Parts: sequence; C-alpha cells; structure tokens
Amino acid sequence: MRKGLLFIVSGPAGSGKGTVVNTLVKNHPEIFLSVSATTRKPRPGEEHGVHYYYISKEEFEEKIKNGQMLEYTTYSGNYYGTPLKEIEEAMERGKDIILEIEVDGGMQVKKKLPDSAVTVMLTPPDREVLEARLRGRGTETEDVIRWRLERAKEEILLLPDYDYSVVNEDGKSDLCAEALYKIIQAEHQRTKYTKTIIEKFI
Repeated sequence: MRKGLLFIVSGPAGSGKGTVVNTLVKNHPEIFLSVSATTRKPRPGEEHGVHYYYISKEEFEEKIKNGQMLEYTTYSGNYYGTPLKEIEEAMERGKDIILEIEVDGGMQVKKKLPDSAVTVMLTPPDREVLEARLRGRGTETEDVIRWRLERAKEEILLLPDYDYSVVNEDGKSDLCAEALYKIIQAEHQRTKYTKTIIEKFI
C-alpha cells in the first residue's frame, strides 16, 4: 500500500482557501482533512474535533514539550497547531492529507517533512480582488482590512518557497478545488514515490 502524502494549503485571508479545501474534501472524501488544535474557546456553532480540538494552554504546551505538535504558532494570545500523531497515522494508512494553515506553519512543516510534504499557495487574482473580498465580508474594521492587505503582501512574497500556486478566481472555487486534486494525483506519479513499482520487476 502506498503511503499517503501531506498537502499544505496556504493563502492570504480572502484567498478562499477554506471554501476550496471544503469543496475538495466534499468531492473527494478519500482525502483526509487535518483538524488543528487551539487553546481558544469554541465560537457558537463550532464543535470539538470538527472545527478544532479545543484544549487547555497547559495541555498544548505539554504537547510542544513532548514533540507532539507538527507545527504551531500563537495568535491573539492563543496557541494554534497541528497534532503530529493524527497526521502520521493517516499517512501510514495511505491517506492523503490536506493541512490548511498559514505560511509560517507551512514552512515549519516543509522543514520537518521535506520528503512527504507538498506545499500549495492559493491566491486571489490580484490585490484589487482581494481587497473587494475582504470588504465584502462586512465583519472587519478598516484597520483590520489594511493589516490583512499588508500581511497578504508578505505572504505572497513567499510564493517562490512553495511547490505550487493556484489562482482562485471569483465564483470558480470548484475549478480551483479540481486543480488541487490534479496536483495530488500528479504528485503520486513522481518517481521518488514509485519504489513499489520497481520492486515488482526485480
């Protein structure tokens, strides 16, 4: 049985990565969507084990100390990160895994798992579309919008460090999800993952 691969999907706020990833997993349920852990409190409608694993700060720090987090970061005073055990077990079962995380975490994972992590950055078509999406939410202040636009510029400058880039056009999240799926299929054809084929002829 082939071992699963880990696909890191990053992108600025407003790139639509959440919608695209959810569409991909809905259309291809054999793909495993990783659930992150956090120390923040659940928001209304969020469920433990579905949206996040909600754990205490002490438990999170213990996992860091014991090397049980694949990657982690802090935001607004809370920890966010990816439990390592769940990822390893799914990959051993041959499951391909989608990990939707920020660029900082994506680069951490790439360093830890250089032979099995594939990085993909989703971007909007341009800055104007990104700004329109952020403003269209109607949920953020002007200061937050400006901060997100500056942060997006920093993130997109890291694009050359990623393996793939996919542009998410307005109203075309289905096409973007299929582009991601084609990347997953193509990665499994790379010769470094085809040792089992060679063994059949020796």
